[in-house]
Amino acid sequence: MAQRNTYKQDERLEEPFNIRHLLLASAYIKKYLGRMIIALLISALGGGIALLSPVLSQKALDVAIPNKDKKYLFFLGAMLITVFVVSVILTTIRSHMMIRVSQSIIYDIRKDLFAHLQKLPFQYFDDRPHGKILIRVVNYVNSVSDMLSNGLINIILESVNLILIVIFMMVMDIQLSLVVMCGVPILAAFMFWIKNRQRKAWQRVSNKNSNLNAYLQENIVGARITQIFAREDENAEIFADLSDDCRKTWMHAVRCNNLVWPGIDAISVCIRAAIFITGMILFGQGSKSIGVIVAISSYSSRFWQPIMNMGNIFNNFLNNMAYLERIFETLGEPVTVDSLPDATEMPPIKGGVTFKNVSFSYEKGKEVLHDVSFDIKPGMSVALVGPTGAGKSTIVNLISRFYNVDSGQILIDGTDISKVTLPSLRRQMGIMMQDSFIFSGTIKDNILYGKLDATDEEIKKAARLVCADKFIESMQDGYQTEVKERGSLLSQGQKQLISFARTVLSDPAILILDEATSSIDVQTERALQQGLNSMLKGRTSFIIAHRLSTIRNCDLIMYIDDGGITEAGTHDELMASCGDYYKLYTSQLEEIA
Repeated sequence: MAQRNTYKQDERLEEPFNIRHLLLASAYIKKYLGRMIIALLISALGGGIALLSPVLSQKALDVAIPNKDKKYLFFLGAMLITVFVVSVILTTIRSHMMIRVSQSIIYDIRKDLFAHLQKLPFQYFDDRPHGKILIRVVNYVNSVSDMLSNGLINIILESVNLILIVIFMMVMDIQLSLVVMCGVPILAAFMFWIKNRQRKAWQRVSNKNSNLNAYLQENIVGARITQIFAREDENAEIFADLSDDCRKTWMHAVRCNNLVWPGIDAISVCIRAAIFITGMILFGQGSKSIGVIVAISSYSSRFWQPIMNMGNIFNNFLNNMAYLERIFETLGEPVTVDSLPDATEMPPIKGGVTFKNVSFSYEKGKEVLHDVSFDIKPGMSVALVGPTGAGKSTIVNLISRFYNVDSGQILIDGTDISKVTLPSLRRQMGIMMQDSFIFSGTIKDNILYGKLDATDEEIKKAARLVCADKFIESMQDGYQTEVKERGSLLSQGQKQLISFARTVLSDPAILILDEATSSIDVQTERALQQGLNSMLKGRTSFIIAHRLSTIRNCDLIMYIDDGGITEAGTHDELMASCGDYYKLYTSQLEEIA
């Protein structure tokens, strides 16, 4: 099934380890480096104190017990308890510090990710399922935060512990210590063998989770369509298939992970056996004591513990590198539509709009607009008509600079819009799209989105102008009525009227209406048209409308087809010429008849 294959497409795996991602991550670590160093010192102190335990045990076995020195034995016991308590206290302090650091790193990365996503061009969201974007901001950031905080601290700490253990062992007995060290080359060869296998396995897990999340998010949003077309069983099969992919890749990755600790454990057991064999031989020769053998065995167990811990950290590191790659891939996504470094503020707009030989394509080699030119005077109302996909919405999107043109210039009042800051341009434009998006919150909040400092009277005036006041006031809580995500409690027409009020409230210099009345009934549209006519006076407007009867009074009608403007004029002029507009208009009259 084509849909199933679409969601099973994995993102490209980046095979080689890329140190650049760690360098980028270091920027988030530097901010909390002081706290991390303190936590490291506390941990190192706790680890060093804990390493006194084998020494105390050796003294008990070789001195206190043979000499039947009860006071010394009691003292050693008390020291062991003290060592344990101090070690636990220091570990707890360090744990609390690192939890705060970890959560702070999550906050910083997620804040930067969200801010960057807000700036990315429409093209980025057009090309990606929203679920795959969502999983990066939520799940992946959670996963990597511990690696960037505790992971780095622990790798340093375990390295310090390893060095301290080697020093304590060497001071205790060099010969038996060398037996322990013989296992290191074997371990290094084993870890080298397992490394790449683990990383690739967890990258596949990352991809499969991303696919599943994208499908799940889309189906939650499209639940009504699923039920309308009775697609529950088919969708359940696709979801089960994607879930099975997640399960299989996860189990494969876990199997790779589970090779690590048994491998290290096997090496550890063999080395400890070698210590006891060697120790007994030397004990028989009278050169080693039981206390020394037991102490070295204890240090050997501790010697492999940080190595096993580093193996686990290494596993976690490999797992999360796949997530880190995705996060910084998103943060590294170029903001192709942005204000230039030397951009100036857009002066107050009067409304003149000029296209000079503008060409544009969404995909390279597939032009949507080719060499389009027109000149609109301030205050004119302009209608764009033509077949679906001809480029009408593209033209109004380019005026708002949601995309960069491939060639040519777009001027507003003689100013090239590519040379002004985006906020200063878009703040003076009102754009009403066919898809009326409603945010979670109250109706008042949604209208206020167009002008955050508007008064209650301004909000009600905007609602009255677009004929939204009647249905709003008929609701139990009026303007304070809570609307759920995407306005699920409202009809499509009500959503459009609220979006209209939001646009009107912003008092734009240029108004763009892209199929803005498509979900509104004819009676409401007629009433709305009266309010809009008064609003459009002296204001430049671009209108894309399916019902051509609503644009008859526009100052200029442009017919868009074949990547350009095939004809332009008033309604009467275009009807007289009997061209494309005439055919489209008369065909609509025949449909109504």
